[in-house]
Amino acid sequence: MYLPKYSQLVGSVCQRGNRRAERAVTPASSRLRAVARRAVLGHNPVPMDEYLTLLRRNPNFRNLWLGGVVSQLGDWFNVIAAAEIISRVTDSGAALSLLFVSRFLPLFILSPVAGVLADRFDRRRILIASDLLRGVTVLGFLFIRDAGDIPLFYLLTVVQFSLSALFTPARGAVLANVVPTGELVAANALESLTWSTMLALGAFLGGVVAALFGAETAFVADALSFLLSAFFISRVVVGRAAGWPAGPPAEAAAAPAGRFAFLDGFRYLWHEPFILGIALAKAGGSLVWGAINVLEIRYAYDLFPLPGAARLGIADAGTATLGLIYLLAGVGTGVGPLVMRRWLGDAPRLLVAGVSLGFVAMTAGTAWLATVGGLGGLLLATVLRTLGTGTLWVFSSALLQTIVPDHFRGRVFSFEFAALTLTQSISTLAAGAFLDRGGLSVAQVMGVQAGVGLLTTALWGLFHLRHRGVLRAGGLPLRATPGPSAAP
Repeated sequence: MYLPKYSQLVGSVCQRGNRRAERAVTPASSRLRAVARRAVLGHNPVPMDEYLTLLRRNPNFRNLWLGGVVSQLGDWFNVIAAAEIISRVTDSGAALSLLFVSRFLPLFILSPVAGVLADRFDRRRILIASDLLRGVTVLGFLFIRDAGDIPLFYLLTVVQFSLSALFTPARGAVLANVVPTGELVAANALESLTWSTMLALGAFLGGVVAALFGAETAFVADALSFLLSAFFISRVVVGRAAGWPAGPPAEAAAAPAGRFAFLDGFRYLWHEPFILGIALAKAGGSLVWGAINVLEIRYAYDLFPLPGAARLGIADAGTATLGLIYLLAGVGTGVGPLVMRRWLGDAPRLLVAGVSLGFVAMTAGTAWLATVGGLGGLLLATVLRTLGTGTLWVFSSALLQTIVPDHFRGRVFSFEFAALTLTQSISTLAAGAFLDRGGLSVAQVMGVQAGVGLLTTALWGLFHLRHRGVLRAGGLPLRATPGPSAAP
C-alpha cells in the first residue's frame, strides 16, 4: 500500500530525501519494532567473533589468555577447598574472616613493591616464577589435618597471595606488550568475560571435585593449574613496546624518583574529585561484598546444604551448595555488565548511571539474602546481587580507563585497588566479629550489610546527582590537572 508512493519519490528527490521519505511512509508498527529492538539490543552491539579473531590472530595473547584460563580455574578450586578445610576443623566465624583477610592483605601491602619489580625485571620470568612457586605452595595445604594446623594454613595462604601480588601487575604490563593498542579494549573485555566464566565454571567444578573426592584433590588440581599456566606463559614472546626499549627498561634508571611519583597520583585525585569518586566506587561496594564472602559459606554449610545430596552420591552437601552459589555469582557478574552495556552504551554519563544501577541491584540482592528461606531464594538473590556488583566493577573501570590521562592511569588504578582491598578486609573482619562476639545470626549480619549497602548507594546517588547536570550536557566534571610527573 505504501509502495506506489515510495516509487514516485525515487526518481524525483536526492538520496537524503529518499531516506526521509522512506521514514515518512514506514508503517508505525515497523518504527515501533525498531525502537523496541534498540531498547533490547542496546546502542553498542559488539560481535563475538571480534574476540575469537583476536585469539586466532595473536598467538602471544592466546597463550597469555590460556594461562589465565587454567590459573583462574584452579583458583576457584582453591577457594572451595579452603572453605571446606576451615569449616571442617573449626566453626569460628573469625577463622573464616581471617581466611579472606590473609588473601586480601598481601595484595594491599605488596602491590606498590610488585609494580616496581614489574618495571625493573623481565615480566615474563616474574609470571613463570610466580606460577611455579604458587604451585609448590598450594601442595602444602595437603598437610592441614586439624585445628592445630590452622596457623600453617594461614601462613600458606599469605605466601600464595603474596606471590599473586607479584603476578598481577606484571601480567597487566605484559598484556600491553603483546596486544596492539587498538585491540586493548577487546582484550580487556575478553579477560573480564573469562574471569566471570571461570568463576562460574571453576566454582562449580571445584565444588563437585571437593564434594566427591575431597578438598585434597582440589588442592592438587590447583597446583597442576599453576604448572600449566607457567607452560603457556613460557610460550609468550614479549614485544618491546613503549617503555621497553633495547636493554633494561627505562623505568629502572628512574626508580628513586618513581617513589615520589606515587604521591603525584594522590595530588591528581585530590584536584579531581569526580575521578576520586569513581576510583572509590569499588571500595564502597567491597564494604558490602567483603562480608558476604564470609556469610555465604555459613549459608552453604549451616543453613542451606544441598537437599538430597546423599542420593546424588555427594558426600558434602554444604560444599555442593557453595559451588552453586559461586556458579550463579559467575553468571551474574558475567551477564550483568553485558546486558547493561548493550542497553546503556558507552557514553560516560551512561556509564555513571550504570554504576548507580549496580549499587541499587547489589543492595537489593543483599537485602533479599537477609530474608531468604530456602536454597532457591538464596541462589536467585545471589544472581541479583552479582548483577549489580559486576556492573559496578566493569563500568567504574571503563570510566577510569576513558577519562584518566595515560600518565596518571597506573597510579589511579593502584589507589583504587588498595582502597577496595582495605575496605574488603575491614568488611570481612567485621562479619567475623559480629558472628562470634556480636551475638548476631547469619541473617542478621546480612541485614547489617544490606544497611551498609543502602548507605553506600545513597552516598553514590548524591555524588551522581551533584555531577548529573554536567554529564547530561555532554561534558565531564573535570578540573585543570597538573602535568605528568618527571618520573614515570
